[in-house]
Amino acid sequence: MKKVFSGIFLGLILIMTSSPAYAADFQIKVDGVTIASDVNPEVKSNRTMVPLRVISENLGVNVVWTDAQITLTKNDIQVTLKLNRNQVVKNGKTETLDVKPYMKNNRTFVPMRFLAETFGSNITYKNGTVTAETQPLFIDGIKVKALQYEYHMTLGGVVQQINGNGYNEAIYNTFIKNNGSKIEAPTYNPWDSHPIPVGDYDKNAQFDFLDQDSNSIKRFDIYFSTGDLGGVLVHDTTANHWYVYSDTARLGILQLIDTASLNGFVTVMSNTVP
Repeated sequence: MKKVFSGIFLGLILIMTSSPAYAADFQIKVDGVTIASDVNPEVKSNRTMVPLRVISENLGVNVVWTDAQITLTKNDIQVTLKLNRNQVVKNGKTETLDVKPYMKNNRTFVPMRFLAETFGSNITYKNGTVTAETQPLFIDGIKVKALQYEYHMTLGGVVQQINGNGYNEAIYNTFIKNNGSKIEAPTYNPWDSHPIPVGDYDKNAQFDFLDQDSNSIKRFDIYFSTGDLGGVLVHDTTANHWYVYSDTARLGILQLIDTASLNGFVTVMSNTVP
């Protein structure tokens, strides 16, 4: 009987020491915001492993799956990795991870330190909290504190501020990279009016990138056309330039804002909608 219990006890020890240590009390904070996750980080081989989706969203990293390969991109950095393999390719150069990325509960886990530091973040771990501080966005040498997003409805309007560096950088780059041909200023209305004259452009949304004193460094306004004109325009009000814009890019910006809101990076400054 003693041998039986000894065998069971030894087996439990082996299971506990060979399995990942679950981090039930762990927290993930990005730029001071605690990120909710449907799966907990865990420690494996003395490395903190985190679900890829959670980190990629909040560091402003784009993730694309192709078969068993994962491609991560942000600005001029591109990383490709594969599940259960130590080697990753960063901008054409092969590097080796201490712990292999793996799939668990339909979530891909990666070493958080590697991912955060690869994409320019400072990361620390203390008392059960993993903290990532991302690099701030600078526009014309001025540090961006927040992105203020304003939109109007039939009655009233909403003003929100986005405080996540990763989101603000991704939205700014979406504006810059998706501008089409420059055009002359059309006939337009500052905000939605009813009825809207046929052939005019009505303002749909306003985006102000704010400095530390809440002054606008850069502003983009999005306009929709009426009548048979079709299309979307962006007015770079800082430079007073008008561009044909991609509606796909506009929807991408709204998706980024929705994700930022779900993760706690959006603050409603005012809401006058009944």
